[in-house]
Amino acid sequence: MSDYLPKEELNPKDPRKPSTNRVIIWIIVGGIGAYLVISGVIGIISGGS
Repeated sequence: MSDYLPKEELNPKDPRKPSTNRVIIWIIVGGIGAYLVISGVIGIISGGS
């Protein structure tokens, strides 16, 4: 069976601590989500056009 995840993901030293790659991905995804929410709120406040 081939494993597609890095060894750090498959056998973490501390199971409760997320890996660095996962943290980076979540920061990027969170930034995109925050941008969409903030731009939507600004659009609603300005009345859209």
